[in-house]
Amino acid sequence: MSLVADSPVNSSSSDDFAAFLDAELGANLAESSQDEEVEDDDFKDVEARDEEPEDEEASDKDPKDAETGDDNDVHNKRIKKCKVEALESIHEQGSTSYATLEQQTEATTNVDICTHPGSFGEMCILCGQRLDGESGVTFGYIHKGLRLGNDEIVRLRNTDMKNLLRHRKLYLVLDLDHTLLNSTLLAHLTPAEDYLKSQADSLQDVSKGSLFMLTYMHMMTKLRPFVHTFLKEASQMFEMYIYTMGDRPYALEMAKLLDPTSEYFSTRVISRDDGTQRHQKGLDVVLGQESAVLILDDTENAWAKHKDNLILMERYHFFASSCHQFGYNCKSLSELKSDESEPDGALASVLQVLKRVHNMFFDEFGDDVTGKDVRQVLKTIRKEVLKDCKIVFSRVFPIRFPAEHHHLWKMAEQLGATCLTEHDSTVTHVVSTDAGTEKSRWAVKENKFLVHPRWIEAANFLWQKQPEENFPVISQKQPEDNFPVILPKQPEESVPDKLPKDE
Repeated sequence: MSLVADSPVNSSSSDDFAAFLDAELGANLAESSQDEEVEDDDFKDVEARDEEPEDEEASDKDPKDAETGDDNDVHNKRIKKCKVEALESIHEQGSTSYATLEQQTEATTNVDICTHPGSFGEMCILCGQRLDGESGVTFGYIHKGLRLGNDEIVRLRNTDMKNLLRHRKLYLVLDLDHTLLNSTLLAHLTPAEDYLKSQADSLQDVSKGSLFMLTYMHMMTKLRPFVHTFLKEASQMFEMYIYTMGDRPYALEMAKLLDPTSEYFSTRVISRDDGTQRHQKGLDVVLGQESAVLILDDTENAWAKHKDNLILMERYHFFASSCHQFGYNCKSLSELKSDESEPDGALASVLQVLKRVHNMFFDEFGDDVTGKDVRQVLKTIRKEVLKDCKIVFSRVFPIRFPAEHHHLWKMAEQLGATCLTEHDSTVTHVVSTDAGTEKSRWAVKENKFLVHPRWIEAANFLWQKQPEENFPVISQKQPEDNFPVILPKQPEESVPDKLPKDE
């Protein structure tokens, strides 16, 4: 079912492009030194000659002699084909210009002493030598069996980065489930959701739909409102990747729904099968410098090593099964026959953040982008959200829990607020779960804002301070101000059986 990993890349390159690849790779192939064409029929002839000896004398040859004798033509042409396919794939994965590939392949080889920048299967993509052991990082989503050495990855990232910056673009890594869409097994639809089966859009033209029933996968998928506009506008500022904890077949099917013409992602679809660490996502398999990468994901823990690159998304729960998986005892959007707002929803809000980051990176910090880091830009923007807010918490943290270690305290500080343990005249907001506490009553008396903890979370997801009146606090009638509050458990992200997990 894989469109990339399970089949060779179909080259759309010209004959001149193939000849250029051969020359740039420094291929020491006698039969191809003057050639300008690589034809599929030639490869078929090579394979046929390799399987059946041409004459009786050839069939009597020792296999070792065959490797060093006349069959060098066979071996060399195979090397050439694999190198062309692998490097064409890297070219397609990158910035998609002929000039970029020329930069990426220049001056990295010596025919006599090869540094083995990468391998295709067990064979060096440059000299064709069979390599012992594995090194570097696998980039199977670009081409099955492709591995690149660490030095070559650095070189490719540096070269692609220069080209991308010339086009005023950065990198954007996008999660799938609960970020761009929501999926459920058909068997998990509730009676109140049965109406969806008759409202599913045609898979013949997915560009005009948002709800799809994939019967061959026994599932239904709902695209998040505004996603088509989001992808179109984001693609003008970013080179985009999909990175999901779902398996590869699922990732590719979702990519088809989001990008049916491969306009936005091309081969840049990464699944859990392509990662280097179990249950974690990492930028080691992304051919982009970390200083220029932004990540959109609903699960912070999936990016343990790259939290500074992450923009945390509010989860999209369209189906009832999704709500149940996260412990929400309420009707889903589908059961309510409702949905997120397109102009005011999560994707519309985060698009404005992306535009702000892009503008600050390329314009507000000067024309010279050398040394700029998108992570610092992101921190600067985040700190403006609750700037000038001074917050004290009441009945939010468990007894004897260090307040400064609580995720809400840290979140508020990242948003630019100042957090205090005791109230004074400078406090602007009391964040509480109970209007009856001493601090809450003080806030009302002193005409300070009294808000629920969700006020901070909403500001974090929407990247702007929210109206305080939308987050009222109800009295719980508890006698002690420091009564421990048990916050709702946030379960590990999971999906129904047979539906690929996405974190």
